[in-house]
Amino acid sequence: MKSALILIAAICLSLPSCVQQVKSTKAPGANLSNLKTFYVERYAPDTRGIDGVIAGQLQAKGFNATHGASKKAPANADARLTYVDRWMWDITMYLLKLDIQITDAKTGAILAKGESTRTSLARKSPEFMAREILDDIFKTN
Repeated sequence: MKSALILIAAICLSLPSCVQQVKSTKAPGANLSNLKTFYVERYAPDTRGIDGVIAGQLQAKGFNATHGASKKAPANADARLTYVDRWMWDITMYLLKLDIQITDAKTGAILAKGESTRTSLARKSPEFMAREILDDIFKTN
C-alpha cells in the first residue's frame, strides 16, 4: 500500500499538465512606488482584450491605468506596460502563459517583468493570472 502511494505521488509530480508558476523580477534600483499612471499597450495579435484586463487589474490596485494601441499612449503616463499572451487548446482555449513587462514611459528602461504559466489542469482566468503577476511585481520585499 505504501509503495503504491509513493508511485502515485511520483506520477502526479511528474505530470506537466499540473504546472503553475508565477515569478517576477525588478531591475536593480527600480522604485515602483513612484509609479501612479500606467498605459497598457495592446499586443498586436491579441484579440481577447487582455490589455483591458490588465488595465482593470491595475485600477483595482489603485493605479490610474488606460489601455490601447501603442501610438495612443497619454503623455502623462509614468510607465508603459507591455504583455504577451499565449493560448492553448485543451477541450477549450485557455491562457497558458502571460508575460508582463513594465518600462519607464520616458526613458524606456525596463523596471520590472513577471510571468504566470498555468497548464490545462491548473488553468485560471486571464483576470486571475494578470492579478497574480501584478501582486508579485508590486509585493514589498
